[in-house]
Amino acid sequence: MINSAISRRYAKALLLIAKEDGQAELYGKELGGFAGLVSGNAAIEQAVSNPLYEVKGRRMVLQTVIEKLELSRVMASFLLLLFDKGRFGCLIDINECYQKLADELKGVARASLVSATQLSSDATDKIHAALSKMIGKEIIL
Repeated sequence: MINSAISRRYAKALLLIAKEDGQAELYGKELGGFAGLVSGNAAIEQAVSNPLYEVKGRRMVLQTVIEKLELSRVMASFLLLLFDKGRFGCLIDINECYQKLADELKGVARASLVSATQLSSDATDKIHAALSKMIGKEIIL
């Protein structure tokens, strides 16, 4: 519960910055890519998060990864802030919150379609259109 509140707060802060510079989509892409990299690569996650290593060394590893990925200045500062505040472990949750908030900003809703049998693309398109009309937002299935 506490982590979700913290994650939402950081995601909102990043989205406010993104609204100001009009880069919500770029920051979402960068944050999602970085969160995916960290969650998919245990070595990077350990190098940055493991308290057995010195803080200075872990921060240097993070800075090096950020530089190699050529992230925007805002995203680099955001990730370093998370590290400095001891919130780097919330990165995955922050990414999820940010993506939801960014979708709301764009007027997009996400939906899952579950069916007992394989649906034709025509049936899927009809369901997609009906959901979009019903909700009044663009739907991503």
